[in-house]
Amino acid sequence: MLERCLRTVTVRLLVLASFALIMTLMMMLLTQTVFGQASDNGNGQIARGAGTTIIHGGTGSPNFVPVITTIAFHAERSGGGVTGEFECLALAPDQASGPGSGQFTVNAMYVVGKVTGASVHDDTATLTGTADITGLGVGTNVPFTFVVHKGGPGSAAELTVNSLPTLPFHEILVQGAFQIDGQK
Repeated sequence: MLERCLRTVTVRLLVLASFALIMTLMMMLLTQTVFGQASDNGNGQIARGAGTTIIHGGTGSPNFVPVITTIAFHAERSGGGVTGEFECLALAPDQASGPGSGQFTVNAMYVVGKVTGASVHDDTATLTGTADITGLGVGTNVPFTFVVHKGGPGSAAELTVNSLPTLPFHEILVQGAFQIDGQK
C-alpha cells in the first residue's frame, strides 16, 4: 500500500515537473516571437514621426511673426549603431501683418540631415546628427540635436542646430504624431 502511494506521488510530481517545463519553454518561445530581431541583435525602431508644428513665439520679439514647420524623422538601431533621417522645412509669411500674413510661403529654413545618435528616456527621444541647412543657420554638415516627446497634437519638440546654438526652436505639434519606441 505504501509502495502504491509513493508511486502515485512520484507520477504526480513527474506530471507537475513536465507541465512546469512545458510552460517555461512556451514562455521562452513567446518572448522570442514578441521581441523578434530587436532582442537578438540590437536592431529596431527608436523613434519616428511626421507632421506640422508651429514654432512657439514665432520669430520672437518684437514682431512675433508666426512660423510653421513640416517635419519628418525616423531613427533605428542597426548593426550596433543608429541610422535615420531628419527633415524640417520652416515657412513664414511674406508679410508680418495684413493681407497675406496668413500665407506661409517664405522658406525661412530647411534642415535635411542624417541621424547618427539617439537616446530614449521614458516618452522622450534625443536624436543627434549632422545636417545641411539653407536659410536661417545656413551651413553644411552642421551638428543638430532634436528632442522629441511622444504624442499627437500638443506634443513638444525642440530643434537646436550648432550654427545657431543660442536659438533653439521650440515646436508644438498641431497635426501628425511623434512615436517613441524606445531602446531595443
